Amino acid sequence: MAPKKSNHEFSPKKIKIQKDPKIKIKKKKISSNSNTAAATASVSGSENRGVDSEWWISFWDKNASAPGVPEDEEEEGFKYFFRVSKKTFEYICSTVREDLISRPPSGLINIEGRLLSVEKQVAIALRRLASGESQVLVGSSFGVGQSTVSQVTWRFIEAMEERGRHHLKWPDNDNLQKIKTNFESLFKLPNCCGAIDATHIVMTLPAVQTSDDWCDQVKNYSMLVQAGERLNGNPKTFSGESEIREYIVGGVNYPLLPWLITPYHEGDEVAGFNKVHEGARSVVVKAFSQVKGRWRILNKVMWRPDKKKLPSIIVVCCLLHNIIIDCGDDIKSDDSLLSHHDSGYVEQRCNHVDPIGRKMRENLVSYLEHTK
Repeated sequence: MAPKKSNHEFSPKKIKIQKDPKIKIKKKKISSNSNTAAATASVSGSENRGVDSEWWISFWDKNASAPGVPEDEEEEGFKYFFRVSKKTFEYICSTVREDLISRPPSGLINIEGRLLSVEKQVAIALRRLASGESQVLVGSSFGVGQSTVSQVTWRFIEAMEERGRHHLKWPDNDNLQKIKTNFESLFKLPNCCGAIDATHIVMTLPAVQTSDDWCDQVKNYSMLVQAGERLNGNPKTFSGESEIREYIVGGVNYPLLPWLITPYHEGDEVAGFNKVHEGARSVVVKAFSQVKGRWRILNKVMWRPDKKKLPSIIVVCCLLHNIIIDCGDDIKSDDSLLSHHDSGYVEQRCNHVDPIGRKMRENLVSYLEHTK
């Protein structure tokens, strides 16, 4: 069952990809005699380092009349197409600029005989990830071909995955303490460091590539993405002896462990614990809804993706989500999916219970009773 929406407000949640080995995460040459080549040769590295603003004017003139596009060109219109503010867009360009200049995808020349600027390359890639539209449709909105969109998007993903990794990490001690304080303030759960959840990225595969290894419980071919982290932090003591160590919260599809607290099974609930637990877990549910709502390529059925490249696409979308938060962009509610992020899937109950995990959950119930 999809989790109920929480009435609690919580700041946008950053994504941390789980690294758990037990979980299966289901050049065209240009002739030197051509006029195009001569034009290309005249574009020096220093010229390509300049900031290109003309691409946006051209793009806006071409696409502003589409249904649903905001009239505000400068901010709302820009964010409508690329999911980021112009300021954040500039930061993203600066992050990947050196890579896109030093190792540009081959043959990327526009109809005017010039190399595509870094800004236009980043815009093409962001539009592809944000809209989930076909490469043909994205290309037509920029006046470039399908192969150009393919090359640009993948080169951007390679560069961002390498250069933006510092936006995808476990919080340092100071930030972790703030997170724990927020969880206790909003949900009454002490020493809680976050929540864990998983979502499916659905795809179609050629018949020759189909395999039970990629087939999930509802017979879709999908890759499973999980967000979370194992903890070994300092415990918190109350009532003299009872101890609560650091932990995260997860749904019924996870095992009950000392560092991963799940709800009680139906009929076994104690003192309203499940309601409190569900409120805290809603944070990660909302985060996945925002990621798949903002970067729609993850929410559409991918047509025959390269399974070796798909994890990088997912990671970069999570990086971009965190960059938006780190840069202070507003995340609006209409950016999120209207339905649950894993619509069509029902959580499969895990019956594994670690004795220490059971004691931890009992201690949390006692704490909630003690602090009423």
